[in-house]
Amino acid sequence: MSKMNQSSIFNWTKSTDTSRYLTILWVMLGLSVAFSASAQDARQIKEPVTPPVCKVLSAQLSSPTATTISNINDTARIQQAIDQCKSGQAIRLASAQAQSAFLSGPLQLRGGVSLIIDADVTLFASSNPKEFDRGTSTCGSNDQQGRGCKPFISIDQTKSSGIYGEGEIDGQGGSRILGQEESWWQIARRAQKENSHQNVPRLIEINQSQDITLHKITLRNSPNFHVTLNRVDGFTAWGIRIDTPATARNTDGIDPISSRNITIAHSYIRTGDDNIAIKAGNSGVTENISILHNHFYTGHGMSIGSETNGGVRHILVDDLTIDGATSGLRIKSDVSRGGLVEHVSYNNVCINNVRAPIDIDTHYNRSAAGSLIPEYRDISLSHIHSVTPGRIILQGLDAQHPLKLTLHDVVIGGRNEDQYTTQFDHVQFAGLDASSTVNVKTMFSGTSEYSCQDKFVIFPDAAVVKKRPQLDAAQAKQFSLNEVLKYTGISGSERIDPWDPLSHPIAAAENVKADYIVDASAQEDRKKTFRQVQAAVNQAVIDYENSPHPNGRITILVKPGLYQELVYVPALATPITLLGLDAATTKISANLDAALPGATYTSQFGAQFAQSHPTIVAMYDSIKSKPALGTFGTAVLWVKNPAFEAKNITIENAYNKDKGNARAECQPGTCPDTGVYAQMLLVHHQALAVMLDGADKVHFDHVRLLGFQDTLYMRAPRAGETTRNFFQHSYIEGDVDFIFGDATAYFYQTEIKSLGDRSSSYVAAPSTNVKTRYGFVFDQCRFTHDGSPYALAGKFYLARQWFNNQKCTPYGKVPIPGYACEPGAVDQYTPPKGTISKTTLETVGKMVVMNSRIGVHINAIQPWSNWNKNGTLPFRPAQFSSDDYWNNLISANIDPVGQLGYSGQWMPDRVFLAEFNNTQE
Repeated sequence: MSKMNQSSIFNWTKSTDTSRYLTILWVMLGLSVAFSASAQDARQIKEPVTPPVCKVLSAQLSSPTATTISNINDTARIQQAIDQCKSGQAIRLASAQAQSAFLSGPLQLRGGVSLIIDADVTLFASSNPKEFDRGTSTCGSNDQQGRGCKPFISIDQTKSSGIYGEGEIDGQGGSRILGQEESWWQIARRAQKENSHQNVPRLIEINQSQDITLHKITLRNSPNFHVTLNRVDGFTAWGIRIDTPATARNTDGIDPISSRNITIAHSYIRTGDDNIAIKAGNSGVTENISILHNHFYTGHGMSIGSETNGGVRHILVDDLTIDGATSGLRIKSDVSRGGLVEHVSYNNVCINNVRAPIDIDTHYNRSAAGSLIPEYRDISLSHIHSVTPGRIILQGLDAQHPLKLTLHDVVIGGRNEDQYTTQFDHVQFAGLDASSTVNVKTMFSGTSEYSCQDKFVIFPDAAVVKKRPQLDAAQAKQFSLNEVLKYTGISGSERIDPWDPLSHPIAAAENVKADYIVDASAQEDRKKTFRQVQAAVNQAVIDYENSPHPNGRITILVKPGLYQELVYVPALATPITLLGLDAATTKISANLDAALPGATYTSQFGAQFAQSHPTIVAMYDSIKSKPALGTFGTAVLWVKNPAFEAKNITIENAYNKDKGNARAECQPGTCPDTGVYAQMLLVHHQALAVMLDGADKVHFDHVRLLGFQDTLYMRAPRAGETTRNFFQHSYIEGDVDFIFGDATAYFYQTEIKSLGDRSSSYVAAPSTNVKTRYGFVFDQCRFTHDGSPYALAGKFYLARQWFNNQKCTPYGKVPIPGYACEPGAVDQYTPPKGTISKTTLETVGKMVVMNSRIGVHINAIQPWSNWNKNGTLPFRPAQFSSDDYWNNLISANIDPVGQLGYSGQWMPDRVFLAEFNNTQE
C-alpha cells in the first residue's frame, strides 16, 4: 500500500456480484506483525559446506549425442561409487580435459552420501524412457494415471545428503526421446490438449528425508518438476540456478510438499511453471519456510498451493525480485483441495512485467466441487513494489471464510484503468473500522517506500568458468617424475637431460665417508670438524674451489643438535650434500623476516660471515646494507649450488613460530587479545626457510621445512629458464604462498601442511613462465592442516598463480576514472595509467596435483584461486591452460600476435592447473 496518513478514508463500492459483500479493515502505518518473527525455518541457517570427497569420477563424454546415448551410460559406475561411499562424504564428477559430460539413468543417493559436480561438468539424464520406467511400460507416453517414470535423482528416507558444486544437471526435457519423434516436453503439451497425464521423469525427488542440501548447482531442462520435497524435515537450497524455458509445461522449480524447516536462498529460478510452489496435501502440514534473497524470472511466480488441505503456515518471503513471470505473489486453492493457510509474510519484494503482481484466490478451479475449505488468514504484505502495472486479485471464499490481510507500503506502479484491474471479494484488511469505505482507484497507488532501483539482475547465464579441471590418464603420464625432470635450459627450446633422483638416492650416513663433520658439542679443528654448518660449507668451498672433489661430491655430515645460524651455499663446480642422521633432532634455525633492517641483520649474523670465502661474502653483502631485508634476504638456507642435496635435516625460519604454530581453541572473531591469534592478527612478514636460487637438480630427502609465510622459494636463473628441484618423503609447512617461485619442482610422497587461521590461505604461488614446460607437480602427497577454524570450514586453496612484478592489471574492471594498463617495456603505474611487461604477463604459474590426498581445509569447489580480487590493481583470474591465457589477453584488448609477438595460439592447449586421481578427506 502506498504511504497514506492515518485519517485517509477510501470510498469502496460493493462488488458487482451482489451475492458477495466486503468487510473492510485497514492497517495503520507502521503496524508490526506479531507472527512474522516465527514465519521461517526453525533451524539455524548458514551457507552449506561441501563435504569431503571419497571418490572422483572422470567424464568420458564431451556431450550426450545420439551415438553416445545408446553406447555409453554412466549409471552403473556413478551408482556403484555412491553405494560404496561412506556417510558424510561425496562422489565428485570431474572433467577430463575435452570430456566434461556424464550420461546416466536414474540414480539414488544413499544416507549421508552426496554428489559434487564440478563447475565445467554436466550430468545429463538419459533420454531413454525404458531406463526410467516403473514397470508399467508407460514411461514416455500419456494415459489417465501419470507418474509412470522414476525421477532422475531420488533421495528417499535419507539424512544429510545433498548435491553440491557449480556444475549442471540437465534433464534433456527438450531433446527427442530415444526411439520416438517427441521430446518429454512435447508429450506433456500433448497431454494438456488430450486431457490426459504425461508419464515423464522429475529431475530430483526427495521423500521422507532430513537435512538435504542443494548448493550452487544448476538444474536445467527438467522433463517435469525440478525439485519436489515430500515429508522432508530440513532442506536448504543455497545459490542454485534453475533454468528451463517458459514454454516447458509443469516444470516447477522447487515444490515443498507436506514438509517443514525449508530455506531457499540466494538462488535464481526461471522455468515453465511455478518458480516455487509450497503445497500441503494428504500427508500433512507444510510449515517453517524461509524464501530469502532470491531472483525469479519467467514462470508462474512465488506460489502457495494449489493443494493446501494439509495446512500451510509460518512462511517468510523476504528480498525477492520477480521479473517476467505470469504471477507474482500467489496463493491458489479451491474447495476440492483447500485448507488453512496462515501466518505468511511477504517483505521487500520487487516485481516487474508481471500480469498479476498479487494473486490470492480461493477459486483456483472455478468448476471445482468439494468440501475442503480454502481459508487464508494472517497474510502480511510489506514493502511490495511492482514497477509495472498489473492485476490485483484478492478473493476470499465467502463471508464466513474471508481473506484476512495486513498491508503496508504495497504499490503497483504505472497504474491506469485500462491496464489495471482488481477483483476483491470477501476480504478483511486489519486495523480499520468496518464502516470505512475504500476507493479502488487510489488503492495501491502512490510512491513506494521501497526502491527497486538496481534490484533486478540479469539471469546469471554466462559461460561456466572451469574450477577444477582434471587430467585424463594419457595426460597424467606427461606429468610423471621422469618426464617432468627430463628438461632443462631455455624455456621453449629446452635440452633433454634425463634426471631420475629415485634411481640415484641420497646415500645414508652409514654408507658414506663424510668429508666434513658438524657437531655442536664437538671440539672443532676448523678443518674437518666444525660446530657450525656454515663454517663447514665455507671450508668446502675453499678446499674445492679450483680442484673438483675426487668423489664428485662433497658430503657434510651434520650430527643431531640445534644450529642457530644461516647457511649460504654458493655456486661451486662440485655439488654439496648436507647429511643428517635424524630430521627430528637435527635442526638449522634462525629468526629473520622481510621487515628486519639490514643493520640488525648485520649485528646478528655478520660474525659468521666475517672470514668466509668471497663467493659467500658476496651473498651476505647483497643483503646487509638494505633498509629492510625483503623476502629474498630472509632465507635460513640459501642455495646456489647445482645438484645440491639435503637429507634428514630440519630447516626452520623461526619468525612467528613461537607464537603462531599452534591450534587456538577459539572461533574466528572471538579469539582473545593475547596469545596465539593475537599475534597472528598482526601483519605477517615474508620469512623464508629455504631459497633455491638458480640451482639445477637440487634433491631433498626426508627434510622438514618449517616456516609461516613464504617457507620455500625456488627461483630460476632468469625468466624463461628451467631448473629442477625434487622433494621426497618430506614435510613442508606454512600459512600463505609458502611454496612459490618459477622453477620446476616435483614433490613426491610429501606432506604439505597449512598452518594458522587466516580467513584465506594458499599452499602455493607458482610464477612459472608460459613457455616453461612444467611448474610444480605434487604426486602421492598429502595436504593437511592444523585444525584451525577457517581450515575446518574449507576456506583454503591449493594455489594462486603469482602475478610476479606487476604494478597494474589489464584484467577485470578497475573502478578508477581513466584507468588503463597496457603492454610496455617496464612494469609501472602512475595513476590512472600504467604499463605491464611481456615478461610479467608470461608469469602464468603452473601446478598439477595427482594421486594425492587433499584435506577438508582446501575449498572443494574451487581449489584454485584468482590472484587477488577483481577490481583491484593486483588482480588476475585463475588461468587453467594456455587457451585461458590467450583468451584473457584478448579480453583485455591485448593482441597476442601484434603486441606480444606470438606466432599463434598454442596447439594443443597446454595445461597450467589441473588434478588427477586425487581423494578429498
